[in-house]
Amino acid sequence: MKTLLKTLNAANEHFMAGQYSDALRDYSLVLRENPSSKEAYNGAILCDMAMSGEGGAEALFDYYSILKSEDAEQADTVISEILETMDGTLEQLAGLFNEGVLQRLDYADGILYNEFKELVLSENDFKRIFENIMFSTRVIITEKEDFVDFLDNLINNGYKEMALSYLESALGVYPNDTQLRNLLRRLAKGKPFES
Repeated sequence: MKTLLKTLNAANEHFMAGQYSDALRDYSLVLRENPSSKEAYNGAILCDMAMSGEGGAEALFDYYSILKSEDAEQADTVISEILETMDGTLEQLAGLFNEGVLQRLDYADGILYNEFKELVLSENDFKRIFENIMFSTRVIITEKEDFVDFLDNLINNGYKEMALSYLESALGVYPNDTQLRNLLRRLAKGKPFES
């Protein structure tokens, strides 16, 4: 058990140093011995996000670290929910192992938010396009304005719980952001968004 804890700590240190493949290897070693380790599971997903160039993995890791210092069990639950909401394909973590050999998670690259918006405009049906894309790939958002627009569309189309999850994680990183706070107020009141 001490060896697993040591490996987990090494994985966390590798992640903080930006050594994501080393961190992923260590998280995988922990998972091989203890498949129910939520910390290793979440760490592996965050490594994959960082290695894929997705923004926010480091911020989520920092947020996770802060939560763990307060309540480790609750931190695992909160981060698992955020990650699950961000990408519904967490079960692909099993792809890390192939007869004990580490493999990188095989995620689709996804589409840029601008491409997603073009599809929505051409079809004039956010809900249908979003549901089709949500189950087949991921939408890559690189600009804050696009993120706010995406949340606004989620709220307008009835995906309030999903929007709330995104907002909670974003406000954990940017607690004083006016646009995000306005979206949260709108979500709470059910009123139209005011920029």
